Amino acid sequence: MPFNPFALTGQVDPFSTFAEARRTEPVGELATGFMDIWNVTRYQDCVAILRNPEVYSSDGAQNGPQIFIRAGYGVDQAPQSMLVQDPPNHARLRGLVSKAFTPRMVQQLEPRIRAVTAEMLDAVIESGRVDIIDDLAYPLPVIMIAEILGVPKEDRADFKRWSDALVAALGNGLFAPPVVGEAQKAQAEFIAYFNQFFALRRAEPREDLISALIKLEGEGDALSAEELMAMCILLLVGGNETTTNLIGNAALALIEFPEVQARLAADRALVPAMLEEVLRFYPPVQATVRFTKTDTELGGKTLKARQPVVVWLASANRDEEIFPNADTFEITRDPNRHLAFGLGIHFCLGAPLARLEARVALEEIVRRLPNLRRMDEAPLERINSFIFYGVKHLPLAFDVAVTA
Repeated sequence: MPFNPFALTGQVDPFSTFAEARRTEPVGELATGFMDIWNVTRYQDCVAILRNPEVYSSDGAQNGPQIFIRAGYGVDQAPQSMLVQDPPNHARLRGLVSKAFTPRMVQQLEPRIRAVTAEMLDAVIESGRVDIIDDLAYPLPVIMIAEILGVPKEDRADFKRWSDALVAALGNGLFAPPVVGEAQKAQAEFIAYFNQFFALRRAEPREDLISALIKLEGEGDALSAEELMAMCILLLVGGNETTTNLIGNAALALIEFPEVQARLAADRALVPAMLEEVLRFYPPVQATVRFTKTDTELGGKTLKARQPVVVWLASANRDEEIFPNADTFEITRDPNRHLAFGLGIHFCLGAPLARLEARVALEEIVRRLPNLRRMDEAPLERINSFIFYGVKHLPLAFDVAVTA
């Protein structure tokens, strides 16, 4: 039976499906009735696609069947960010944003991230109960990306609501028209809000990312108004959902593998390596999409031009030919060349921020919430998207007496 990516939406364990696909049809075509989709599940084939933007385009509006734009991205006529751009425009956009979103800026955020994390854990520390998603993983990235952009505290609730609506449409828009409607409404509100916000920052620049991006307007090749809006939408979604999933999936690994929790409690220096294994084992983003520019060969198959290709990062990360004992969680795995943040020209620009937020959050979880454990065996509800991998809620218990 052909591998159907849409059947993975909300699935608890997609990894056995990936393993079967790698064994039987690593480059497989699925005829859905409205378009043909290629699914690529082996590591080396995924790498070949991600490193070859000349053949495999990120720009579905130009190189893919139009119907897939709604199926894969949720909202028609959204401003086109660098995520769905090809060279040379992609290089231009990424270069401009990199001038403002620098590694030095990210490094300076650690004290603030730690303070926000501590504030959230303070609120639950005496109860012995925490929902890792609701109480920490969900709000922390929203607060940080809002502060980075310069969004006032009183507007964060709207900021999160818009993000949730846009994320809900990713991967599900074709099959859920109400979801698309909510996403389009959220997008319109987001655009209206930021058009006013941009005007305020042009009049009164501050020490935030929006002001830094607007400042580029006076330095020659600047972001257009549409490009600036697209970048804000990308940062909103990319800086929110993925980091929430990474922190949540890391906490999930702690309770699934108690020996890992014990090792981190004894030595928090292991946290960065553990997070890399989380990224491999439970990647926040399961897949990315490319579109063939021309007829091409891959894995012995002929892919016709203008066909969608789903690059299954989560499957590549479990490829036994690359990762020995691929289905074993090993926090000291070395090397660990996972594809959780992509590869090539579209490697995630926000990866340093995601790693920093997750590292600080996990260090504080391990330090302050000892003996973290499930309160019951109720099934965990997965995010309803084949693109993302994570849980909607993660209620846990911990020992109160040991905390101080």
